[in-house]
Amino acid sequence: MAVLPIRIMGDPVLHSPADPVGEITDEIRTLVADMYETMDVAPGVGLAAPQVGVGLRIYVYSYVDDDENPWRGEIINPVLWIAPLEPGSPDPDLESEGCLSFPGERFPLRRSERALVTGTDLNGDDVRIEVDGWRARIMQHEFDHLDGILYVDRLDDGDWKTVQKIARKRGWGRPGASWLPGVDNLEG
Repeated sequence: MAVLPIRIMGDPVLHSPADPVGEITDEIRTLVADMYETMDVAPGVGLAAPQVGVGLRIYVYSYVDDDENPWRGEIINPVLWIAPLEPGSPDPDLESEGCLSFPGERFPLRRSERALVTGTDLNGDDVRIEVDGWRARIMQHEFDHLDGILYVDRLDDGDWKTVQKIARKRGWGRPGASWLPGVDNLEG
């Protein structure tokens, strides 16, 4: 397994819809293993193939809840259904997200409280995941990556302007920008 560079906002692969996966090959299995390794080292709770420069409809996830229950897997060619959004503004304490492709920052974003995802796993077996709360947020966030959407693209105008300032200051927003988990220090 290898840790892969994570693309940063502005790289074209992050802003384009990903292609469906055809056959699950050894190359796909290696990619998924490398994605798990990269996500764990970063650390993150999810990672989509476009974030490591591969325009395919695959993402991995890993989350341990407050009761120390692990939840980990991969989804290939996912389909997402979500419950209607609750009206109102997001709570900055409870609904803030971060992203490995806009590292070191968190912004509040309203997401659906429930999600249903179907797809396949690495064995080609059908997967059906029905989740709520933080797990639903992870599914929606990673699915967005497969459609070329970063969570910062969904922010309100005030936060979007802040995102643009941060991206300019850090030299992001251009093709080829990336960082390597475990090597690059992106702190302040």
